[in-house]
Parts: sequence; C-alpha cells; structure tokens
Amino acid sequence: MAKKNTEKKVLVTNKKAYHNYHILEEYEAGIVLSGYEVKSLRLHNASLVDSIVRFNNSEAFLENVYIAPYTQISTHIGDYDAKRNRKLLLHKQEINKLFSKSKEKGLTVVPLEIYVSKYGKIKALIGLAKGKTTYDKRDLLKKKDIDREIQKSLKSSNKY
Repeated sequence: MAKKNTEKKVLVTNKKAYHNYHILEEYEAGIVLSGYEVKSLRLHNASLVDSIVRFNNSEAFLENVYIAPYTQISTHIGDYDAKRNRKLLLHKQEINKLFSKSKEKGLTVVPLEIYVSKYGKIKALIGLAKGKTTYDKRDLLKKKDIDREIQKSLKSSNKY
C-alpha cells in the first residue's frame, strides 16, 4: 500500500509580498477554479505578482491573479480571462475578521502562495499584511548581505 503524501506542494509563491509587507496573520482558503485552471496551476503556470484579496457582499475574491491558459483547452470555452476574479472559500467569521482588519489604516490582505494540500485540493495561503517602509526593506537587504558574507567567510575558512 502506497503512503499518502503529507506535505503540501507549493505551486506559486508571492515573493514580493514577503519583501513589501510584514505578514501579521496567515489563513488557508479554498479557491473556486475551473478544471482547466487547475491543470494550468499544476503546471506552475501562474503568477501572484500585484495580486490582492478584496471583499464584496461578505465574500472574498482573489483579484489580479494571473493563471495562464491551459495549452490543451477546449474550443467551447470561448474567451478566457487569465486575470478574472476568483472566489475564496473561507468561514464567515474569518471573512468578517479579515474585512474589519483590512479597513484599518495600513493593513491589507494579500495572497502569499497557492499550493496543493495533502488531500489534493488547491488552496491559497492569504495573509493579513502591513506595508514595510523603504527603510525596513533596505535594513533587511543589509542583514541578508551581512549573513551572506559571514557564510562565505565560514566556508572559506573551513577549506583550510
């Protein structure tokens, strides 16, 4: 009997979100997708750059997420909108909490990654985020450079 994969398989990551925002809270949400969008996502043909979560009539939607058209899509589909709004599946309490927090100054909700859960479902990891200042971004880059130099010097000292 084969073992079931217990790890999640990340399909798309929003690297800019971690660079531009401090992530305060994370939530897992399902996404309403068409079959050809799922196939395209499984081929990693998507982008979360400049995407955001918006709330409308106590529902959450992913906006500006690009999912490339599947190469073997049927001809009866018609016009395919790669950046259409996609509904997120969250509990009502989570939607209300995120909506009220996103109304506060400086807070927004952004998608962090899209992945396949251990049960084979496509999920989105969304986060309540606070924007970083340019000083914070520069400070983080300096720390990374210093860490990289330290690692490089440790490797070179271990060779001898």
